[in-house]
Order: sequence, then C-alpha cells, then structure tokens
Amino acid sequence: MTQIAKPIKRRKIKGDSGAGYAFIAVALVIFALFTAYPVLSALIISFQKYMPLGSKFIGFDNYIDSFKDPLFWKAIKNTVVYTVLTVPVALFISLGVSLLILPLRKKLQTVFKAIYYLPAVASGVALSVVWLWIFDPMPNGIFNQLLGYFGISNVNWLGATSTSMFSLVLMSWLSSHGTSIIIYLAALLGIDDSYYEAAELDGASFLKKLWYIVIPCLKPTTLFLLVTGVIGSFQVFQNAYLMTGGGPDNATTMVGLLIFNNAFKYFEFGKAAAQSLILALIIGGISLIQFKFLGKDVEY
Repeated sequence: MTQIAKPIKRRKIKGDSGAGYAFIAVALVIFALFTAYPVLSALIISFQKYMPLGSKFIGFDNYIDSFKDPLFWKAIKNTVVYTVLTVPVALFISLGVSLLILPLRKKLQTVFKAIYYLPAVASGVALSVVWLWIFDPMPNGIFNQLLGYFGISNVNWLGATSTSMFSLVLMSWLSSHGTSIIIYLAALLGIDDSYYEAAELDGASFLKKLWYIVIPCLKPTTLFLLVTGVIGSFQVFQNAYLMTGGGPDNATTMVGLLIFNNAFKYFEFGKAAAQSLILALIIGGISLIQFKFLGKDVEY
C-alpha cells in the first residue's frame, strides 16, 4: 500500500514575532549592504589590478608589493608609536577626571560630563582648525606664545620631523576623552558602597581603596576601553590628514592615511584593499591578544 505524504506544516509569523523578525531583517540588510559587501569587495579587489572598465587578476602581487614597500612598514611603525603613546595616557586621564567628578553632586556631574563630551559631537574639521592655530609656527600660535614667555624661540610643531608626531600625540592627550569619562563614571557609580565602608572600617587610605577596590572593579570597563582605543588609534586618519598630511618626510603617515593615498591619490585600489585587509588582521590579532592576557579573570 502506498503511503500518502503528510503535508508540511508551515509556521506562521504573527504578532510580536513578526515584528522581531522585521527588525532583525532591517539590521541584516544594513549589515549586508554597508559591512559585508564592502569587505567582500575589498577582498576581491585585493587580488586584482583594479580598473573601472576591466580589472586584471594578479594573485597576491598587491600583498607582496605592500610587504616590500618601506613606506608601508614605516606607516605601521608610526601607527604603533602613536597607539602606544596615546591609548594608555588617554585611559589614565579619563579615569583621573572621572574620579574627580564622582564626588560632585549629580547636577554638577552632568555639567562636567556635557563639557567633556562636547568635542565628540563637534566637527572634527573645526577642531583641527583650532589645533592648527594652537600649533601655528608663527609667534601668534598659542604654544609658541607660551614658549616666548620663557625666552624659547618659535617651534615649527607640525613642520619638523622631531615634533610632528609629538604634536599629534599631544592633541590626542588634550582632547576626545568625553566618551571614556562617561563610561568610567557609569562604572564607578556601579561599585557597591559596602566595599568602601568595609575599607574605611579597616582604615584604608584613598590610594589603597583605589588599588584594591576601584581598579579591580573597573577591569572589565578598562579592558573594553583599551580594546576600542587600540582599534581607533590603529584606524586614525583624520588627525594626520588634516594636521600634517602625513609629513614631514612621512613622519606622521599612518596606515589609514597611506591606504587613503594609495586609493584616491595614486588610484592603486588593489594595493589599498590589500593593505586595509592586512590592517584588519593586525587589529584582530592585537584584540585577541588583549582578551587572552588581560581578560582572563574579567566577568561581564
């Protein structure tokens, strides 16, 4: 006897489930269009000598040329130096400012958080113009005016190889801490007061509270800010492009700026795509190392 196949029941998406799938679909479409597709296109272009009217497959030549290019290695070195000098100091400054704001009343905390976060919403071009005025090599530049009070001659901050990188680092130290301060403050407010009360009963000083309570409790937050800070500093582009253009003598050429120049100045899109993927692998490797060695006892 032949068996009659039972019809397959199809689940109908109704109500809240349908709305949930709709929201997920929108996010997936946006991710596919603006993240997955560009990454896949960059991977394909990295194996080609890209031309608008017909590209030529050249295998790993773009990667080989990048590794043989001294400027690429110099850009990586500059990026590493910039990252090492900026990220730890930025975390230290953000934590210090957060500790100073914490004892204040809520209204004053809100005022200071708004003040420190304001540069994050301001135009990067406008901020760079202000910093160009601060670093102006002429006597009317703010830094040179300060040096003049001590009898020191004018310094060409952005035009000399000895000071150009330090100028970008100093710019990073003195700006763009708003997001980290707000995150640190939220983490500090989440520490249970009972820890401080127990420490006070034991006669612990401020430094001991900071070392044995605050820093361990902030370890997940610090790891998050460290990872995101390293990622952001390895992708730095705007500061070098607007302030120095990578000069002088490529002393401030970062990997991001080098990729931009190869793509839109020299029209070597294949080489730029290869270097961008190499940069992505470097960032991914550094992030994994950070999680492996610094996130062992971190609980989220």
